[in-house]
Amino acid sequence: MRTNKKIYVGVGSVIAAGILFLFLMDSFIMPAYTNYNEGVTVPKVSELSLADAEDKLTDRGLRFEVAERRSNEAYPADYVIDQTPEAANIVKPDRKIYLTVNTEANPTVTVPDVVDLSLRNARIQLSNEGLSVGTVSFESSRFKDAVLQQSIPPQTVVPQGESIDLTVSDGLGEKLVTVPDIKGLRLSEAQQELQKVGLRVEEIEYEPTKAAAPNIILDYSPQDDQVIQGETLKLIVSERYGDQEESESGATIDTTGGTPDSNPGEN
Repeated sequence: MRTNKKIYVGVGSVIAAGILFLFLMDSFIMPAYTNYNEGVTVPKVSELSLADAEDKLTDRGLRFEVAERRSNEAYPADYVIDQTPEAANIVKPDRKIYLTVNTEANPTVTVPDVVDLSLRNARIQLSNEGLSVGTVSFESSRFKDAVLQQSIPPQTVVPQGESIDLTVSDGLGEKLVTVPDIKGLRLSEAQQELQKVGLRVEEIEYEPTKAAAPNIILDYSPQDDQVIQGETLKLIVSERYGDQEESESGATIDTTGGTPDSNPGEN
């Protein structure tokens, strides 16, 4: 009986010690280790000088790192223009605050050579240098999506963020196509026929005439039977006879090449 009593007392002591240990861990040790219920309110350091921001953060027991520098004309040089986390957030002590700091002037970069690269690779190359793609125009050439020209020559030093316009191949230019017979067609119909074979309209010249209704194709150039796919044509299009005199008198004339069905001068 005495032996059993000793066993019970020993087991009870172990259980009590375990309970006490858990209580101490939960109430004192772990909260102290994890800074439980302890936080620091992030101060606003944007619009302050970097030196003042450093003083304000270190006074709160926080660290900082300049994550990015960029130019903003609204602030002096070395002023904080952004912060992460933002002001008023509650963080743990010794938390690092990432700052974006204004530079005195835009950093400059050297324009890379992207001619003969694909449009996709040219975008990546320019982006890697802190540049962007501006206007993309297309010209007929053999290799589709290859960059043919860039608006700013390679090795030119420009401000970071500059836009570079690109001229890109449309993949046409190695195939001969037959020019469709478009004389006598309405302008809209002629444009559709040319588009079907991969030809473009470069210029439209309007000619007053009584021999045809408005917006009818009178002629075009070049008049070759076959041209390279992607070639551009000049169209001679009829307009209502007398519009030239009205134009000289100050009247407004619609020569936009709209569909003839809506032209009030067509019968």
